[in-house]
Amino acid sequence: MSTVSVAELKSAIAAALQQVRDGQAAIASASQNIEAAQGSLTAVTAGSGHDSVATAQAALAQAAAELEQSLAATFAAAEQAETYAATL
Repeated sequence: MSTVSVAELKSAIAAALQQVRDGQAAIASASQNIEAAQGSLTAVTAGSGHDSVATAQAALAQAAAELEQSLAATFAAAEQAETYAATL
């Protein structure tokens, strides 16, 4: 069984938190892209009553909501990791 020092553990947690922040930036970017796609699709298909347009818009709305949930989950995870690191 290997022993990890407190400093090594804190360093590893800090590295993991940086990965979380990188992931949060990627999620935020994806959210912006989805929002832009929704706007573009709305503009291009204005007045269309086609079911496929409504389905596409609903799918984009679902994707946006799931990205928001993912972002919230990463903030919760980071907060808990920071809380743990502070106890070391």
